[in-house]
Amino acid sequence: MVGMGIKPPKERCSDPKCPFHGTLSVRGRTFEGVVVSDKMSRAVTIEMERMQVIPKYERYERRTSKLHAHNPPCIAARTGDRVKIMECRRLSKTKSFVVVQKLGA
Repeated sequence: MVGMGIKPPKERCSDPKCPFHGTLSVRGRTFEGVVVSDKMSRAVTIEMERMQVIPKYERYERRTSKLHAHNPPCIAARTGDRVKIMECRRLSKTKSFVVVQKLGA
């Protein structure tokens, strides 16, 4: 349903913004990251780490970015979980991604 070989979760939910059980369609970019906060209602903050090259010194540095994503009740990601998020339509001022898979703790 979502594509990219992602299977729907075993739990069911009645969230209209769920890509599996609601009407939300996903598209565009896909990221993996770690949930650093789950204090919001049906939303999580995800931190992604990447390596940035510094040509002058011929070295790499580690950089991080934070994104907000919708967290459907059927997935229910918690702090410390590694998750996969996909882009969707704008859900609020800061949310335009949705959690589609929990990869582990």
